[in-house]
Amino acid sequence: MLGPLVHTLKGRSESTDEGDGESEDKSRRRWLRFLVPLSLAAIYHARIRPWHRRWGTTPREAVGALPGDEFVREPADQVTHAIEIDASPDEVWRWLVQLGQNRGGFYSYDFLENLVGAGVHTVDRIVPEYQNLEEGDVIRLAPEDYPVSRPDSAPEVVHLEEERALVLQPSVDEPTWAWAFVCRETDEGATRLVARMRSPEPSSRLGAAIEYLFWEPAHFVMERKTLREIKRRAESSESAPIEIEID
Repeated sequence: MLGPLVHTLKGRSESTDEGDGESEDKSRRRWLRFLVPLSLAAIYHARIRPWHRRWGTTPREAVGALPGDEFVREPADQVTHAIEIDASPDEVWRWLVQLGQNRGGFYSYDFLENLVGAGVHTVDRIVPEYQNLEEGDVIRLAPEDYPVSRPDSAPEVVHLEEERALVLQPSVDEPTWAWAFVCRETDEGATRLVARMRSPEPSSRLGAAIEYLFWEPAHFVMERKTLREIKRRAESSESAPIEIEID
């Protein structure tokens, strides 16, 4: 009589233990699904984001004044990137001054730009007609007939110092961004190329979220490529003659 009762009680106990174990596993998995993304977000915000927002800069470059700062005097956001180039500022300038969708491209990931129909074609040489640039000229980021073209797709040159500074800003009435490229010669004769983007407060919380999650890291990836490619071109072509096309 006792045998069947013992087995019955034992079975119930094991079933209860198994049920408790499954419940604990489910609870643990739920916590992991919550904690892992939270931990990754915290690491990105505290470590990775500060690094990519100041990539390549010295402490002074990251916070010091640059030509172009005056066009957004009280920015809500400022991102500064830099690279050292073993070439003179005039050689770096020859490549920098060609920037533009309607000029020599952006020395970045053309295939990514063209996935959205930007029509960017980066040149791998010095083009004489792209060497002339003046304040008031338009440097397009996308084609004039781009389907989702906005005024800030065609910024103007608002400040230009030959072989030193190029600053772009859209010609709009509302507060907008300014994008500066600055060449500084080092004591060794090399060039520090510093790029800075200053922008106002986003117009909405959704805009701020999109800026934080997408545009900010995308800008870093693309601009880092730009700086690296200008470095590669300037260092490999210093002292090389300008290529002149004869029709």
